Amino acid sequence: MTYCVAIKLNAGLVFLSDSRTNAGLDHISTFRKMIVYEKPGDRFMVLLTAGNLSISQSVREILQTEEIRDPAGGEPITIWNAKSMFDAARVLGSAIRRVYEHDARALRNDDVGFNVSLVFGGQIKGEGMRLFQVYSPGNFIEATEETPYFQVGESKYGKPVLDRVIRPETPLDEAAKCALVSMDSTMKSNLSVGLPLDLVVYEADSLKSDKIVCIDQDNPYYQMMHNSWGHKLRQVFDSIEDPVWDDAHTETPIKMPAGRHAVLKKISTPQEKLI
Repeated sequence: MTYCVAIKLNAGLVFLSDSRTNAGLDHISTFRKMIVYEKPGDRFMVLLTAGNLSISQSVREILQTEEIRDPAGGEPITIWNAKSMFDAARVLGSAIRRVYEHDARALRNDDVGFNVSLVFGGQIKGEGMRLFQVYSPGNFIEATEETPYFQVGESKYGKPVLDRVIRPETPLDEAAKCALVSMDSTMKSNLSVGLPLDLVVYEADSLKSDKIVCIDQDNPYYQMMHNSWGHKLRQVFDSIEDPVWDDAHTETPIKMPAGRHAVLKKISTPQEKLI
């Protein structure tokens, strides 16, 4: 299992991934799930991978040299010469299908599904930033203002904080903090996601980034964030009034008639009907 998140903002892009893989409780390993492709001044792209590790590693290897036909009759399109992120995502889809053609039958014969999920985003000179979620068949969807982030892997624990914080106008540093809180929440609830983490922050139109960091258990910012988030969350929880069930005065009573629904019916005898 793994957890990766990528966020598209007006100010730039944020990518975060863990590095834990496991094939059972007694076989836990560390493999990086993120790779950065950069030609300063021309293009900056990041790939996040989740799912079957052997498939994702094969896709990453093939993507380096994968080509698709140019409909206009020019030279074949690769991630290194694509004129748009959409075309680069098409190349990635082609690389996935190539791995499927080579490995799917053997995997199926061993009762292993062809399972890979990827997030691919960045910017190519001449167009704006774009972010895609790519599926096992090689098809993909693109992030929008309504859906400005994608997650792959163990996504459910880290989603609530993203939904509450992330907007297109969110500043980059705030989004990076939110992504780390999302990851920390996931690691707290699921042992199959773990350190070290890879974090990349990309500023719009820069076509390069030096904000790339590997975060381990000794990272001072991560330790501060981890401790502060748990402490502040407990403080907020404690500040919310407990429900009052008796007749004591409260401005927020819980035992009130529901506007359109009856109170849950109790069953007292075997003869009573449920409906």
